[in-house]
Amino acid sequence: MFKQRTIKHPIKAEGLGLHNGQLATMRLLPAPVDSGIVFKRIDVTPAVEFRVTPQLVGETTLCTTLLQSGLKVATIEHLMSAIAGLGIDNLLIEIDEAEIPIMDGSADPFIFLLQSAGVQVQDAPKKFVRILKPIEVKGPYDNWAKLEPMNGFRLTFSIDFSHPVFEETASSMTVDFSSTSYMREVSRARTFGFMKDVEYLRQNNLALGGSLNNAIVISDEGIMNEQGLRFDDEFVKHKILDAVGDLYVLGHTIIGHYSAHKSGHALNNQVLRKLQEMPDAWEYVTFEEGAEVPVNFISSKVA
Repeated sequence: MFKQRTIKHPIKAEGLGLHNGQLATMRLLPAPVDSGIVFKRIDVTPAVEFRVTPQLVGETTLCTTLLQSGLKVATIEHLMSAIAGLGIDNLLIEIDEAEIPIMDGSADPFIFLLQSAGVQVQDAPKKFVRILKPIEVKGPYDNWAKLEPMNGFRLTFSIDFSHPVFEETASSMTVDFSSTSYMREVSRARTFGFMKDVEYLRQNNLALGGSLNNAIVISDEGIMNEQGLRFDDEFVKHKILDAVGDLYVLGHTIIGHYSAHKSGHALNNQVLRKLQEMPDAWEYVTFEEGAEVPVNFISSKVA
């Protein structure tokens, strides 16, 4: 049976929150079978646990935020994307602040942390969520997101920003994770924002920890980061990175095709909630040992 995964050893990291600007320390810890992904605020007494589910997502402005017992854990999407990319099912994340460190603005530092801790195979079958019927949600700005059946995990994403920088880069992309390496092609894509929005964001207690070290910053003249982009299509790749993390809030890797236009954290979450409201639109599946798993990064070699 294709089995669940956790990490072998605890590992610690610290960094600034992108939005609250506060230094946070987090510890990633092994977790037992079927416990899922759990964030734990240890700066309060008693500590408060957040077992990740679509319903626990309470805020989606510029990041995905979990709400529980009047507390929050914000900006979980990049860490969740890395956890999904390594196929980890069970993990405890202790955090002493209200926001996960932004690191360099991508999922790559979290991949490094998880690989440094090692991946441990557990003695229980790994469950996937197979999409059986199309699910679609629409937003107010000609934006939409949908899930459709397919034997694999594919994401198709398109963006539309009114700035000359985006005319020089790819605005749409399809990534098929039955053949594409998440770590090589997606995990290093950084978050981005506009210099013209910084003052407004900071007046609203957002982007207080943002800098050229953890985001691509775009001015009227162009990209402000001295080293430029990591990929020609880094903007749309980061949206795919976000979507991988947001979809993994479901707690299981999806077997299906996720496509979206101008989507963000809100629609990514709404499509999961709608899916859960339609029990005939999906099913749990497991795979026997030796079977061909239709998701490349899940079936990658365990360190």
